Amino acid sequence: MELLQQGAEGRIFIGDYKGQRCLVKERFVKNYRHPDLDAHLTKTRIKAEQKAVERCTKAGVLTPKIFEADIKDRKIYMEYLETSITSKQYIIEHGSNAALMEKLATAIGTAVGKMHANNIIHGDLTTSNMLIKPKTEDFADYDLVMIDFGLSQYSTTTEDKGVDLYVLERALLSTHSKVEGLFPKILEAYCTENAKGSKEVVAKLEEVRLRGRKRTMVG
Repeated sequence: MELLQQGAEGRIFIGDYKGQRCLVKERFVKNYRHPDLDAHLTKTRIKAEQKAVERCTKAGVLTPKIFEADIKDRKIYMEYLETSITSKQYIIEHGSNAALMEKLATAIGTAVGKMHANNIIHGDLTTSNMLIKPKTEDFADYDLVMIDFGLSQYSTTTEDKGVDLYVLERALLSTHSKVEGLFPKILEAYCTENAKGSKEVVAKLEEVRLRGRKRTMVG
């Protein structure tokens, strides 16, 4: 297998699944943990990731298809979207185009709104974890695909949803600070999609922001 990416929680390879090119996500052993605890946490996270993808599919949120979850070998075999780029890369290339940024923000807000309306918490909402899957060669038309549900969970609380949005807001400020108005447009589309629960979640987001500012001031 060809190593594509390595992070704190695992490695991503380009591999093969029954003759089809795929991505293989491996959660490697954490030697600093007790072996039984590490095995339990790995099993729990793989199952949670698989379940989150299933819930997204039912909610109408696009994700890579999971072909197989092999808990014994700590691997998930999933669809490889070879022609896609990350939203991060897309913003870097097209951030000066207001119309394209508004379209992307609407797509992101709609996807997150659908997730939260179905109590799916991503846990790591960044533009690196959202793929642009082109329908045309020039990316004029595309689908937004959510990826990397390794920290996901099922939750009905406004706290978890508010924190999810706060993580996204902070990621946008740190990575795309020169592109103005992205998060407000995302929040607008989010509230439209998740009309029933958005008011409470946005109020919780304000609380989380305040806590974040207080931590920054205290140091």
